[in-house]
Amino acid sequence: MSGCCWKEFDKSKLSRCEDNLSIELKEVSQKCIRCNLCIIECEFLKRYGKPGDIADKYISADKPDLSIAFKCSLCRLCSAVCPAEIDPSKMFLEMRRNATARGEGVDRECNGVLAYERRGVSKRYSWHGLPEGCDTIFFPGCTLSGTRPSSTMALFKHLRQSIPSLGIVMDCCTNISHDLGRQEFFLSKFHEMRRFLVQEGVRNVIVACPSCYKIFSQYGEDLNICSVYELLSEVNMEKSIDNQSAVVIHDPCALRFNKSSQDAVRKLANRVGFEVSVMPHSGSKTLCCGEGGSVRHSSNDLSNKWVIERGSETGDKMIVTYCAGCTNQLGKSMSAIHILDIIFDTKAALSGKAKISKPPITYWNRIWLKRQFKKIIKNTAKFSR
Repeated sequence: MSGCCWKEFDKSKLSRCEDNLSIELKEVSQKCIRCNLCIIECEFLKRYGKPGDIADKYISADKPDLSIAFKCSLCRLCSAVCPAEIDPSKMFLEMRRNATARGEGVDRECNGVLAYERRGVSKRYSWHGLPEGCDTIFFPGCTLSGTRPSSTMALFKHLRQSIPSLGIVMDCCTNISHDLGRQEFFLSKFHEMRRFLVQEGVRNVIVACPSCYKIFSQYGEDLNICSVYELLSEVNMEKSIDNQSAVVIHDPCALRFNKSSQDAVRKLANRVGFEVSVMPHSGSKTLCCGEGGSVRHSSNDLSNKWVIERGSETGDKMIVTYCAGCTNQLGKSMSAIHILDIIFDTKAALSGKAKISKPPITYWNRIWLKRQFKKIIKNTAKFSR
């Protein structure tokens, strides 16, 4: 009996996935005007064709190629340039969800990054520190905490000067599973955390990670979401760079349409003394760093093409960004620093000696940071999975 119910549950889940995918396929097929604007801009579409043609091919195929969707970085550049105002990334995400429901996802290729995510939601690495009267939390994200624990702590202490009852939540938003189409796992973990925060009186979430911002904005109902960079840009800051070094700003894909965050980072860069040059692709038309949608694990050659294209627009200037993941990815091939490196460790950042950790040290850093937060925050709530 239980086996039969499980099969029925699987069929029901697959049916919902197929219905959602059908809606997106028809939307793209009917509204795509088959121009070349997105083809010109996107490395993925240059290889696989116009979104409308991809949708038509998928609809007519007896056994559609489910792997194609995992080559798309879900960066939404196609949506930014589309004159028909469609968003093909929704179609590709539904393709991923459909593939996962059929047991044809890319878990094998992404075992490493999924293990990284599982650590993030585990009891060993996560902690929800809510002091008495806490209605606002800081959510730094996994990568920032691991690569820059000192800056993460310094940022929290800075925020707490104006928000005395500020809490800290060290947890993973499970954006990786979300983007890989593992919707059931994603929803179970994220909503479990969200419900706890709302029940404990939390109403405001300050995030440092662009991917976390995306997830909280889309799924964090009952919560007000704010980028930490917007808060920092309103604080008087001493100029720390005297030579007016020219830099370019790389805007993360997850904040492609968030002009307030983009403007805030440029304001911060100007305040510390940088002269900001404009790349051909920035703001709403920013390029993917090559890590979006975990495409690096399913199509490393496409990921590398994004990196090369981003590098070609820098003009040999230093890249300043506000995503730890983008900094890591771009920093492998060019000079890239996080805006927080400049704010909290200016001299080291400019000399290329900023304290930025790499695995496996990043895992120890997150445990260390969790211990430090436990020392300074008297927690009044208990969250357990």
